[in-house]
Amino acid sequence: MPVDDMECFFFDPAESTGHLSGNLPHWRQDGVLYFVTFRLADSLPQDKLAQWVEERSRWLKRNPEPHTAEQKREYAVLFPRRFHRWLDAGYGACVLDRPVITAFMSSVLRHFDGKRYELGEYVVMPNHIHAVLSPLHGFELSKILQMWKSYSARNINALLGRSGTLWQKESFDHIVRGPAQLDRINNYIRNNPTRK
Repeated sequence: MPVDDMECFFFDPAESTGHLSGNLPHWRQDGVLYFVTFRLADSLPQDKLAQWVEERSRWLKRNPEPHTAEQKREYAVLFPRRFHRWLDAGYGACVLDRPVITAFMSSVLRHFDGKRYELGEYVVMPNHIHAVLSPLHGFELSKILQMWKSYSARNINALLGRSGTLWQKESFDHIVRGPAQLDRINNYIRNNPTRK
């Protein structure tokens, strides 16, 4: 569904938010739009990932909340943006780059569009996926991501004649804050294939 046709609800600081446990922050709020990134298990070298986790942990200890605007900008450059640059570098086997698997993943993402979630912009990259979506009433983002990953892992492993872990367990998810941020995210997704 084109993003322009989606009914967009953004983060509302006046509404309650939930927080799920994990190594990454996972904030939840009913009825909002999310930007998600999930990646293949081999998409980042373990030494780079360990470095990123250690540096992020030290930064968070040195910079307790609430964060200033300058701290938020610094965090974005040091952590999410750098992580995405590493993903775009094309580490791992990049099995999502195979045309049959790219097409299959697109069909998985679109399958419950309009039934369990509204799907906006998305892109299937060689070793990760970006998507904008809004879960519909009664459906949770975590369950949607779990369904995408488990269903696709079984089928992709079968196509490749292999078994084992395909996806990294945790996904990045971010509640979209407003129209300007949504425009930036959509442009990033649209332009992401040029980074291959």
